[in-house]
Amino acid sequence: KYLLGQSEIFARLKAGKKRLEGTEEEEKKEGEYKSKHSPSRKKKGGRKTPTEPDAPEGEGVEDDDDGEGGQESHVFLTKQPSCIKFGTLKPYQLEGLNWMIHLAEKGLNGILADEMGLGKTLQSISILAYHYEFMKVQGPHLVCVPKSTLSNWMNELNRWCPSLRAIRFHGHKEEREALADEYFTNEAAAHDGRRPTKQILNEKTGEMEDDNSDNPRAWDVCVTTYEVANTEKKVLSRFAWKYLVIDEAHRLKNETSMFSTTVRSFNTAYRLLLTGTPLQNNLHELWALLNFLLPDIFSSSEQFDEWFNLEIDGK
Repeated sequence: KYLLGQSEIFARLKAGKKRLEGTEEEEKKEGEYKSKHSPSRKKKGGRKTPTEPDAPEGEGVEDDDDGEGGQESHVFLTKQPSCIKFGTLKPYQLEGLNWMIHLAEKGLNGILADEMGLGKTLQSISILAYHYEFMKVQGPHLVCVPKSTLSNWMNELNRWCPSLRAIRFHGHKEEREALADEYFTNEAAAHDGRRPTKQILNEKTGEMEDDNSDNPRAWDVCVTTYEVANTEKKVLSRFAWKYLVIDEAHRLKNETSMFSTTVRSFNTAYRLLLTGTPLQNNLHELWALLNFLLPDIFSSSEQFDEWFNLEIDGK
């Protein structure tokens, strides 16, 4: 309440902002999906509505009201996406997933700041899985990580969500050029990321699978390092990325660094920062992260300092 009283622009954090990156057709399809798969709204004064009886197994979608008077409705998952295969999300991880879903519905970016060992990697994979399964969005997504965690990210993506096809964009100059020629063609870059709805029967497993034969892009998630992102900025700028996920995001604490400048130039629908240390002893570093996420709100570091200057005169 104190911050809302300091500046009217903070009200946008409560109300959200209209998504600008989606086309009218995409928004219409998302609206049709929610209308079809979300149960009817709860009665005034209630908390939640039960999961729709005929919802696909593992879907667990609830329609949860938000705001006064029950005027706003948003998706709330009671079960993890079925394309998460390796294990089960812990309750706090599922809560984190719902928080990220709610941010995306409002067109906001966010910082996932769980402590080390609590599964930030898995939670960020789960939001990509949610968009794949429920929104029918197949990417493209970009994940920028330290070199030391590159292999772990590839392993975790393949283990937890094999439905998302991940590629490792790294190596010497010749290797990167070969990968760019193979995966980053102009035709693939123009693909809108919408997942095909046509399915075919897998004769080996007996299960229905998506038919991606008409999809010119052979991957969904590109995992790379800070250094390669800087070096291959021109190549990566060909894409309109759905999600930009940055691991160890306190690397962005200096807004004038080369990496910060590089990722700010990318065309992204959503930005998600992962860090266990979002705030240490420097308020300006926190502003740098928030400015990267919501530059129109946190535009001035001086004004940000004034908002949080709680020192009392004479003491």
